[in-house]
Amino acid sequence: MPALATEYHSVDVCIVGGGMTGLCAAIACARRGAKTLIMQDRPMFGGMASSEMRMHILGAQERWTRDGDWNWRDLRETGVIEEFRLANQRHNPQMSWYVWDGVLYDKARMEPNLEYLLNCSCQDASTEGRRIRSVTGWQTTTQSYHVVKAHIFIDCSGDSVLAPLVGAEFRVGREARSEFEESHAPEEADRKTMGMTCMFSATDTGKPQEFIPPSWAKKLSEADIPFRKHDFIRWGYAWIELGGDEDTIQDAELIRDELLSYVYGVWDHIKNGGDHGAETWVLDWIQFLPGKRESRRYMGDYILTTNDIEAQREFGDVVAYGGWAMDAHAVDGIRHRGPHTTFHYTPAPYQIPYRCLHSRNTENLLFAGRNISATHMALTSTRVIATCSVLGQAVGTAAALAVAHACSPREVGSRHLFELQQTLLKDNCYLPGVKMVMPELTVCGTLSASKGDPEPLRNGWDRPVGDEENAWRGRTGSYVTYEWPQAVHIDHLRVVCDSDLNANIRMNVWEPPIKGLPPSMVRDLTFEIRQSGTWHAVGSVRDNQRRLIYNPLNVETDGLRVRIDRTWGDEVARLFAVTVH
Repeated sequence: MPALATEYHSVDVCIVGGGMTGLCAAIACARRGAKTLIMQDRPMFGGMASSEMRMHILGAQERWTRDGDWNWRDLRETGVIEEFRLANQRHNPQMSWYVWDGVLYDKARMEPNLEYLLNCSCQDASTEGRRIRSVTGWQTTTQSYHVVKAHIFIDCSGDSVLAPLVGAEFRVGREARSEFEESHAPEEADRKTMGMTCMFSATDTGKPQEFIPPSWAKKLSEADIPFRKHDFIRWGYAWIELGGDEDTIQDAELIRDELLSYVYGVWDHIKNGGDHGAETWVLDWIQFLPGKRESRRYMGDYILTTNDIEAQREFGDVVAYGGWAMDAHAVDGIRHRGPHTTFHYTPAPYQIPYRCLHSRNTENLLFAGRNISATHMALTSTRVIATCSVLGQAVGTAAALAVAHACSPREVGSRHLFELQQTLLKDNCYLPGVKMVMPELTVCGTLSASKGDPEPLRNGWDRPVGDEENAWRGRTGSYVTYEWPQAVHIDHLRVVCDSDLNANIRMNVWEPPIKGLPPSMVRDLTFEIRQSGTWHAVGSVRDNQRRLIYNPLNVETDGLRVRIDRTWGDEVARLFAVTVH
């Protein structure tokens, strides 16, 4: 019998895990010049946010106040994750989860420096000393093995699958309160985690519908699910959760089976256990791959704690931020005789340092997502998808720099930190407390506008911060102009638009999102240069769907003008940056 095929790949950076974290890492890494491969064990990208699991993307924007009220702030995460969300607004107006899968797939497929392996599960790795040499995956669709050699590896698998394969240090469970003096931690350390959830969705058919549960469904009364609100029946419940007092990796299949018995049992209770207003409703989707919150956490050069979060501690190596409340789910899930989760207020934004994102004992390993170097209690805040996504962009960018400088991830932090932070800012990430350093051409040019003060366009902040808007406002036909005393060479133009960071832009069934792109965004722009005293167009952007516009010019000129031609609806547009290099 012939052996099963083995394919070999040689790249600069290999990323294991293709959820939102891994995909953001892959896109960022490939765009920064590194030959990149991403290995994903599912048929689509997105992980928890894919059609397979359907968790809407939460982050620092949605948060609890000290009084326990829900509050929205313009802290939505930007960079690659914002690009994904805006593309979805444009191409998926019906908010179909399956079309959203396609939006993410398109982003990966159209990236020329990125190779992807879908349906491929990482199952082995080889090492040399403290370095990873290769990883091996099994692709179910082609029935073949894939061996990937790389200089840098990034684990975005959630479960830290590379940790036991390469001997990287990790933790599982809850730290004792005394270890880091965390007031919300338990008195004694244990291996308990937050559990896994299976959701469902339902639709109203407008006519009476019967539900006959399977024989293995749980029989539940109101007394069996106290503290479990279940009046919103269109979407399932995060509290259908189990596994925190078991092993969410080794016991995953058994936990899934038990979860499904509860999903059907809850729906049976809603349909047949009293008046829940569900007479005309039917199930239309059930989640068969449980959504996981916690398992292995890598150990980095620093362990983020709740004290760091609550004090909004400033880190010199900040590369990302969070803001979701510490959201500690009961380890026994639906069986817990009390609230299914406890929220602890967190100030927002808080900084996350780079030292939490590379291994302390494996030289060429980075990681991002719910597996970063953090305590259990800190993880209850950092684990949400939008926060994980900006962590992914941070490690993808760091990996590309490690390749470019032929150094380790740790050396990126010690020798190239300024470049890492400035690259993230240039790529439209937000780092609290860190301003983008303006290019010399931008600083030395005379900046004016047809109306209004344009100076915020080069102040180094690409979004509102505190009470400062950091923007220039212009109507259709308005423009900003850079002028120099003599001709200069302009390589590229960078423009940051207003995508309304306080708007509800996400796949979501709980609250209706805005339709289409934010009305405040610029739709059409024209770029003009002055040569021999005459202005003429050298480029334009039409039907823009990105917050960050990065336009190559390669021109000699003593003047540059950027004109707003049209928005996506508002009479006045805001721009946060217009810079030249």
